[in-house]
Amino acid sequence: MRFGSPRVDLGEKAVASNTARVAGRHFLQIPGPTPVPDRILRAMDMPVIDHRGPDFQTLGHRVLDGVKSVFGCAGPVIIYPASGTGAWEAALVNVLSPGDQVLMVETGHFATLWNKMALKLGLRPEFIASDWRTGADPQAIEARLRADTGHTIKAVCVVHNETSTGCVSHIDQVRKAIDAAGHPALFLVDTISSLGSIEYKHDEWGVDVTVAGSQKGLMLPPGLSFNAVSEKAIAASKTSGFPKLFWAWDEMLANNGKGFFPYTPATNLLYGLAEAIDMLHEEGLDNVYGRHDRLAEATRLAVQAWGLEILCRKPEDYSSSLTAVIMPEGHNADEFRAIALEHFNISLGTGLSKLAGKVFRIGHLGDTNELTIIGALGGVEMALAVAGVPHKKGGVQAAMDYFAAQARALRR
Repeated sequence: MRFGSPRVDLGEKAVASNTARVAGRHFLQIPGPTPVPDRILRAMDMPVIDHRGPDFQTLGHRVLDGVKSVFGCAGPVIIYPASGTGAWEAALVNVLSPGDQVLMVETGHFATLWNKMALKLGLRPEFIASDWRTGADPQAIEARLRADTGHTIKAVCVVHNETSTGCVSHIDQVRKAIDAAGHPALFLVDTISSLGSIEYKHDEWGVDVTVAGSQKGLMLPPGLSFNAVSEKAIAASKTSGFPKLFWAWDEMLANNGKGFFPYTPATNLLYGLAEAIDMLHEEGLDNVYGRHDRLAEATRLAVQAWGLEILCRKPEDYSSSLTAVIMPEGHNADEFRAIALEHFNISLGTGLSKLAGKVFRIGHLGDTNELTIIGALGGVEMALAVAGVPHKKGGVQAAMDYFAAQARALRR
């Protein structure tokens, strides 16, 4: 353990960590899990209660109703004690049947994992290829759906914010593409690293199933996942041919209507979720999205000032949750990340699958602010110098100048 471990009794032997304590705050700047605010930690610090009793029923109604505004939906949001991967599976098995054809877009590592899941489940996913440096192409989706005159494609699956690349797909434009093609396919969207960080409108954008997780913009520990579902999706679930029990929507919806769950829920995480919803509403969702936009822009200005390249090629696809940075030729991103952690106590996101060793990712989502980002960028700039990575000075200054200009504008 890097930050010191307690003495552990191993029978006749006892082991104590020789790692020196590291003073100050650890900067967790990966794109999730994100740091959990003290308010949420305190909210979860509650005795476990009877999950069939009236106190839990009040909590159940509070979170099941309150979370709808974060998704931008009026219909039900189903909550599972699971990671986002569980919500992926729940989305697929509730509205589809084995052998169904689905259209997916290769925007990055996580889109690829969702595609692999579809294959393992016995679906027939068709993968629109990309170079992992842009969001989904609505025109390519429309063209493929227009060609599907027999409507064999049953669902379109898109990742809103690709966590591995820092590229956003424009869900409203994908919805327009589906409509323009006159295609009846269901629309499934992964918002795991965008919900609560980037504007999202489940109902207005005509999404049928929205997938989300607790450990990013919702500021919670890992352990909760979500399916926001449309009436069309619920109707499709009644004819789904996949066997399911844990992921089944019907029992969930029946119990949720009374404030309960069909099996033991993650009670204390739900206390945290209630607090997270309150915090997002207190700040105001538009203000939350604006804050993330500012932090992201400052980070990109720093990267550009350093003379480094942002992985996302199209500014209109830039993510407000994270920025992926390409390492110069001859330099390994993981070696750089190790130096940053060792010398400046900052964790940066790793490159995933075909981006391994080629990029590092700076997370700027969740419960973070201008000073947090300046500290994180300071750690990155110092680590670039220690690692001998070719760069220009002044990245942190560029971010500070931007933040100062934004603050001055608010005072006018």
